[in-house]
Amino acid sequence: MLITNTYMTPAHPVSLFSRLCPTAAFYWRTLSIVCQAAWRTRKGYSNAQWIEDSRTFIRYCEASGLRFLAENVYNYTNLPGPCVIVANHMSTLETFCLPGLLSGIRPISFVLKRSLTTYPIFGRVVNVTQPIVVDRVNAREDFKVVMEQGLDRLQRGLSVIVFPQTTRTPSLDRQAFNTIGIKLAKKAGVPVLPLALKTDAWGTGRLFKDFGPIHPQRRVHFCFGSPLTIHGPGKNEHEEVVEFISWKLAGWSKDA
Repeated sequence: MLITNTYMTPAHPVSLFSRLCPTAAFYWRTLSIVCQAAWRTRKGYSNAQWIEDSRTFIRYCEASGLRFLAENVYNYTNLPGPCVIVANHMSTLETFCLPGLLSGIRPISFVLKRSLTTYPIFGRVVNVTQPIVVDRVNAREDFKVVMEQGLDRLQRGLSVIVFPQTTRTPSLDRQAFNTIGIKLAKKAGVPVLPLALKTDAWGTGRLFKDFGPIHPQRRVHFCFGSPLTIHGPGKNEHEEVVEFISWKLAGWSKDA
C-alpha cells in the first residue's frame, strides 16, 4: 500500500463471505494480525514491524469491504520535525490505522487509556509502541504524565497523537475537547496538526464497547489540516482545530 498525499481504497473484488458477513470477516482477520504481532513481541517489535502490521490491517479492512480515504497526508510529511496531532476519537480503528499512514514518515506515540495496555494479546503490542498511558481518574495527574512523557517523545523525534475527548463519540463534543494537545505543543515548541477522522465503520458494541458491528457502507475518512504554530495561550489555535474537525465531520455526514 503506497501512501501519498491522498490515499483511496482501489476498486477490488470482495469475497462472498465478506459481503454477507462483514463483521465476522473483519474480526477473523483482525484477530489474525493481532495474534501475529503479539507473537513477534517476544523477540522485540520494531517500528518497521508496527508499520507493516498496520498496513496489513488496512488491507484486511478493505478485504472485509471497508473503504478508506486519507487526505492531505503531505501536511504531516512536509513538516521538518515532530508535531502534536490533535484529533477527534470515534473508534479503535484510528489507533490501528495511523501507524501505517504516518509512522513510516516519522515515528509516532499515542496518548492512550491504561485499559488498552491490559487487553489480552493486544496489550502486548500496545506496550511496546512507546504509548503515553493515562488512567483518566485524576485529571491533574494525567496532565502531568502527558506533559512530561509527551515532551520526552517529541524531543526524541516522535510525533504525539492526542485525542482530547474523554471518550470515543460519533460526533464532536466541544465541551469535552480539552486543550492538552495545544499545551503540550506550546511547551515543546512544535506545531499542532489538526486531524479530522470518521471511523464509525467500526461500530460500538452493546455489551463490549470495543467489539461492535462493522458497517462497510460507511467510508473511513482521515483528513489533516494545516499545521498551526502556537501563539500566546493557544486559545485561537484550539478554536481553529475544533472548527476544522467540525467542518469536516459536517461534510462527511452526507457520505455513506
